[in-house]
Amino acid sequence: MRQITMVSKIYRIVWRYYYVAQQLLKPKNFDYFTIKFRTMNKLKLLAALCFTTLLFTNCDKTDEAPPTNTDHITTGSWKFSSAKASGIDVTAQVPACFKDNTMTFAINGTGTISEGANVCAPPAPATFTWTFQNNGSEINLSVPIVSGGSTVFTIVTLNAATLVVSQTMTIAPMPPTNVELTFIH
Repeated sequence: MRQITMVSKIYRIVWRYYYVAQQLLKPKNFDYFTIKFRTMNKLKLLAALCFTTLLFTNCDKTDEAPPTNTDHITTGSWKFSSAKASGIDVTAQVPACFKDNTMTFAINGTGTISEGANVCAPPAPATFTWTFQNNGSEINLSVPIVSGGSTVFTIVTLNAATLVVSQTMTIAPMPPTNVELTFIH
């Protein structure tokens, strides 16, 4: 009797695995394939949507060129900030009538100097023309903006917030000296 129960247990185990294998190998009905293809179509659509989104967010065709010297200098008015002569700060020696002036450069190559509350004697020229020269490393003004200076300035720094120019000036009783002027917006 014990042998028969053991055989029946083995028979039941084999039958269970055989039945499960048959169910796995059995052809699926139409509903199974319909559901599977719907799911696959949704996944394909989702993959295409993700790819398209990734493609358009990474391809920015509105890249702007970096600002040029003309863009920087013509953006707003410039006001005197500081002065150095041979590397020494001489801002305190600059006349108050020059410190409160503002300069505006127009894109068409013209410019204006507006006297502040303190008017210099003689007053600063009201208008001027300007051009870049030597590949934008120098700026040429039609009139000198500082007595004892020339009309050509070497550009030390020009960005969205700061304009630093230098030139050799002769201001009596000093010998010719390299002067650096800083202007800010």
